[in-house]
Amino acid sequence: MTTAEPRAQVITQHRFGGPDVLEIEERPRPEPGPGEVLLRVHAAGVNPADRLARSGAAPLFGEPPFTLGQDVSGEIEEVGAGVTRFRPGDEVFGRIDGGGHATHVTAPAGHFAAKPAGLDHAHAAAAPTAALTAWHALIDIARVGPGSRVLVRAAAGGAGHVAVQLAKAEGAHVVGVARAEDHGFLRDLGADELVDDTAGDFTESVHDIDAALDLVGGDHALPTLDTLRPNGILLCAVPEDLGLAPEDAEARGLRFALVRTDPSGDLLERTAPLLADRRVRVHVTTTLPLTEAAKAHELGEEGQARGGIVLVPHP
Repeated sequence: MTTAEPRAQVITQHRFGGPDVLEIEERPRPEPGPGEVLLRVHAAGVNPADRLARSGAAPLFGEPPFTLGQDVSGEIEEVGAGVTRFRPGDEVFGRIDGGGHATHVTAPAGHFAAKPAGLDHAHAAAAPTAALTAWHALIDIARVGPGSRVLVRAAAGGAGHVAVQLAKAEGAHVVGVARAEDHGFLRDLGADELVDDTAGDFTESVHDIDAALDLVGGDHALPTLDTLRPNGILLCAVPEDLGLAPEDAEARGLRFALVRTDPSGDLLERTAPLLADRRVRVHVTTTLPLTEAAKAHELGEEGQARGGIVLVPHP
């Protein structure tokens, strides 16, 4: 008697386009190579980068076909040669280089960290890119701390609401820019000042900012410079649409930094205590089955979601 080959389900696309290009396929279950782990995915985040890659606006994965999904949480089923960091049965979360919108995925062990105790898989899957972006921008680059004045654009979004909380955990005064209907949500997360980004030029009322985290880009970037104090820094986490040149900041005596978010289990381990004791709470607005990936993308493109959108391969 022959044993059936283990299979995996994946969301893939064979062309660029709208959410309708996403389809589910069944494939042989991947095997971990040296230094890799095989993860049984319990939850996977749907990020703006996924939507940009799907449409072709950001060539993150080259030409189709490919499988999206950079933020995942799940259980390790197998480890490849040389992996000592984890063992089968460990629950982990991490940011990977795509492929996470599937029931199983392989990735380097160094991309993962132990899932914080008390954090379920859905919330863990919404955390990696948001936590890595906020930490790299505010801690590694801007060095915010007690007395710092921090502004966060798109403060109620996936990375934004985590950045608000991280800045508060470091003792900063936080100004959140978001729709008025999100102000109560952000106030509960610790924002000190709130500005309605639909009510005209917010730069008239916000000044003396030490670090502004721009999660919007485009036409919003240049006006944000007006909120900064001398030698303040604009942290841009929208590399595909900066909306300005670094020289625009430098000409005003300001600093500019492009925030790149790379997979890092080590950095996630540094954020894990904040997630575990809920000093940083990850909000999940919607959880959908893997088969409804297209709907998840549609919700994200509406731009109304607070926090993260998550796919669950094993309902």
